[in-house]
This record gives sequence, C-alpha cells and structure tokens, in this order.
Amino acid sequence: MKRYLSQQRNDRIHGFSLVELLITVSIIAILVAIGIASYATINRQSRDTRRKSDLEQIRSALEMYRADNGYYPAANGSSWVVASEPTLGLTTALVPTYLPIIPTDPSSPDQDYMYQATNVASGLYYGYCISGGLEGEDPTDTCTPAPTHTYGLKNP
Repeated sequence: MKRYLSQQRNDRIHGFSLVELLITVSIIAILVAIGIASYATINRQSRDTRRKSDLEQIRSALEMYRADNGYYPAANGSSWVVASEPTLGLTTALVPTYLPIIPTDPSSPDQDYMYQATNVASGLYYGYCISGGLEGEDPTDTCTPAPTHTYGLKNP
C-alpha cells in the first residue's frame, strides 16, 4: 500500500502549474516585443545611414563636376528640384560621367532627394544645397526645402 501511495504522489508532481505557464508565456512575450522594437529601430537607422551615404555620393559628384567645369550644374534656375528628375534634376549633368545613377530614397519613392543651385554670378552657380528626409533625427541645418527634409549638405 505504501508503494502505491508514493507512486500516486510522483504522478501528481509531473507537469507545470497554470501560474508557471503564465509566467513563462509572459516572459517570452516581453522578449519578443523587445526584439521587434529593436529590429524596427535598427531598420530605421540603416535607412538613415543609406540616405546620408546617398547625399554624400551626390555631393562628391557635384564637387567633381565643379572641378571639371568651374561651377555647379543649374537645375531649373535656383529653385528646388527633385535630384533624380530626368529633365530638371542632376541626371543630365552628373549621369553617367560622375555617377551611374542619381540615388533615390531607400524606403519611399514619394520622398525624393532635392537639389538647389545657389550663389549665382553671371548665370553660373557657385553653391548648392542637397537634402533628404531622415526618420530618426531632428533637423541638422537650414538646407532643407520642406518639413519632411531633415538633413542637408551645402556648399558654401
């Protein structure tokens, strides 16, 4: 009889209680939520880094253009234009000599890089401003055409 009772007690000990299962599921849910938030932040930072790199490529091409020609390309006068626009933007001036293509925003085709030629003298432009919108940072300068553009490079 004693052996039979001890066998029954051992059978009851196996398994998890409802509280243990709830705690385990809660911990897993918290870890998944943290992972998803971290993944979203890393993706946003990656896109912002790509945008900065794209604008730096355009800036470098503009400097090479100026070294060869003595001035920066005009794009529809001195107003802001979409940098990749085939007729008004930088495409005709920089592609294919200085860049294979004008880069575009990595996440949204509606969010374009913008270009403005500045410092006009005798019909030639001796300055520029290029800008794009970052997702994770506040505006860094005044070289931005719209509230959605929060990062820009200019010369001078």
